[in-house]
Amino acid sequence: MELALPPEQTMVMPRQALHAARLSRRGGVAAWFWIKTQFTRLLLLAGTVVVSGYGIREMHGVLTGELTVIQWVFLILFSINFTWISFAGCQAVLGFFLQLKQDLFGYRPIHNAEPGMRTAVLAPVYNEDPARVAAGLKAMADGLANDAPGKFAVFILSDTTNPAAWMREEQAFHDLIRDASVHCPVYYRHRRHNTERKAGNIADFVQRWGGAFEAMLVLDADSIMAPSTMIEMARRMEANPGLGLLQTLPGIVMAETLFGRLQQFANRLYGPIFANGLAAWHGNGSNFWGHNAIIRTAAFAQAAHLPVLKGRPPFGGHVISHDFIEAALLQRAGWDVRFDTDLPLTFEEAPPSLSDVLVRDRRWCQGNLQHVSFLFARGFTVASRLHIMSGIMAYMSALFWFLLLAVGVVLAVQASFTPTDYFPEPSLFPTWPVFDSERAITLFVLSMQLVLLPKGLAWVSAMINVKRCFRYGGPLLLTISVLIEILLSALFAPVMMVAQSRMVWEIITGQDSGWKPQRRNDGSIPFSTALRTHSWHMILGIGGAVLTYFLQHDLFYWLLPVTCGLILSAVLSWVSGKRLPGKILQFIGILKTPEEHRIPAILTAVTANLSASKNYPVSTPLDTLLNNGALRAWHSAQIKSLRVHHSVFDAELILARAKSARTDSLTTLENWLTPGETLAFLHSPELIEEVNHSYFGNTTVDEMTPRLGVSAGVEVPVRETREPAL
Repeated sequence: MELALPPEQTMVMPRQALHAARLSRRGGVAAWFWIKTQFTRLLLLAGTVVVSGYGIREMHGVLTGELTVIQWVFLILFSINFTWISFAGCQAVLGFFLQLKQDLFGYRPIHNAEPGMRTAVLAPVYNEDPARVAAGLKAMADGLANDAPGKFAVFILSDTTNPAAWMREEQAFHDLIRDASVHCPVYYRHRRHNTERKAGNIADFVQRWGGAFEAMLVLDADSIMAPSTMIEMARRMEANPGLGLLQTLPGIVMAETLFGRLQQFANRLYGPIFANGLAAWHGNGSNFWGHNAIIRTAAFAQAAHLPVLKGRPPFGGHVISHDFIEAALLQRAGWDVRFDTDLPLTFEEAPPSLSDVLVRDRRWCQGNLQHVSFLFARGFTVASRLHIMSGIMAYMSALFWFLLLAVGVVLAVQASFTPTDYFPEPSLFPTWPVFDSERAITLFVLSMQLVLLPKGLAWVSAMINVKRCFRYGGPLLLTISVLIEILLSALFAPVMMVAQSRMVWEIITGQDSGWKPQRRNDGSIPFSTALRTHSWHMILGIGGAVLTYFLQHDLFYWLLPVTCGLILSAVLSWVSGKRLPGKILQFIGILKTPEEHRIPAILTAVTANLSASKNYPVSTPLDTLLNNGALRAWHSAQIKSLRVHHSVFDAELILARAKSARTDSLTTLENWLTPGETLAFLHSPELIEEVNHSYFGNTTVDEMTPRLGVSAGVEVPVRETREPAL
């Protein structure tokens, strides 16, 4: 049996300190590019200062008079939020003009010439659907084998912690590996302990096989990329010796549920506007999103092994959101990090429902808030600090908006119950309470314009590009799609705001999120579950609506978009994961994306592979392994190469061995073993063969199965009981 893993070519990967000196840049940069980047940053900063300064001044004018403490709190919260949306609006304007430039003058050409460097395509998986992962990787590996033979190899890096899911992976990936071309081989490695999660998973590869590859192209389990794009990424990295990381802009595809299609449309229409604005001011100091990016292996090994933070989770320990910090560490070591928005056919999938997004956001929120430790780390560039701050603000802004609304309601209550004192001090003239309602309305309109500006600019960009417009279904369907997206997003936004505010509070008070697997396709939940999950959202919405209605009718109407979203939160969450509404809109042509108008070849290949995937029999982990001799031999071959990395004393393995010695039935043994002990059992080729021999003697498992009926849970013949070697 051929080994499932190639010979190791190790690399040293020293763990980085939180504080270190910044090294000089490794690659040269054209003077014009440096000037353009600096000018773009100054322009963006000036626009943000002008717009936010105007808004803050107007709000101060709305609160005319000597401000009370609570009014100052309101003004400060407003200033933070308005500055944040001003920055986003100015960035969108910048991105719009860059998108217009690309439409007029075109993109950089994509070359299909083979790169000289060898690249490992890394696919980390964690309790995923193996059929979907295998379908995507097969499509990519087949294309790479044809277009760049010998230059790429695929590594499936499993951190799966569920033993049954691990065996399903092995069945699916064994077939993929067996059928893969030698010109782009596919390998599979399973870690028993998922130390440091995805960052540790990638680091394990670098330390063991990184020496064989000049670059590594990191994917997510749901990533899909055209082979031509992957080849072009390797060529661009090869052409720039100072480039440490190249990030692409993934588009969302294959969404079926209502919420998934909503994200898919927004990502494809609005995403390029934001992305072009980001890339313009990032320059060579861009960011990493954790997937659909290529990294120089030597640079990553030298500079990006994450530090371990002092203290306990959620703020201490291993870094959860690794990508932002890895990009910052690369820049600190002198490597360029670039974001190329012109690379096509790079895709991912979206969480299928609101509840799935909230599960993901809980983890991302903790990871981003943990980055507070890096904000003032010595050696980081200004751009890296801005990336870290933007990640923190992505969740803190929700809390600031919530607090702004809460303080606004308090001011309304105070105004309703506090009698007006026209003579707070002895005076001949009264002090009239002033609230400039005209300014308030003007400021509200300005705020809404800033929030909707990126979406409006994206709509204009598509409308003036006739070819792109019809890929979204034409002017009418595109306009209807934008309006529906705005309406539904406005209803979902208050739920997200309150939920993210709670996340921030939980993290500040020391609650760890853990690491839950992400659902990829089915987002449906029972309505009763939606009611329980969102009951406090509904109560908050009803309470806010009732309170403002009786206190101040104007405030009631102003807050109606927020309170309506909260009151309808359970219904929205329940409907969001349904496929039927998404299918109906897709049939009509609403929320349509270019990839649905003309399906790319890579997506067609993935769909075909998924349709042709096998349905493996449902069985228990030990039963699956012991009843498939070929799978067991391949499993043991790849596990043997990992054995030296296990600790000498393994309590779970000792217990698994002891339990296997005291039972004569696979059913009983599997009931006795804990998940951790089952993983230990499956990571021990010696114990696997020992149990196989004890149960089945010298007869092969495949010959014994029909007679013993192991798959049905029938007890095997009693063997001699041995005392465990404790």
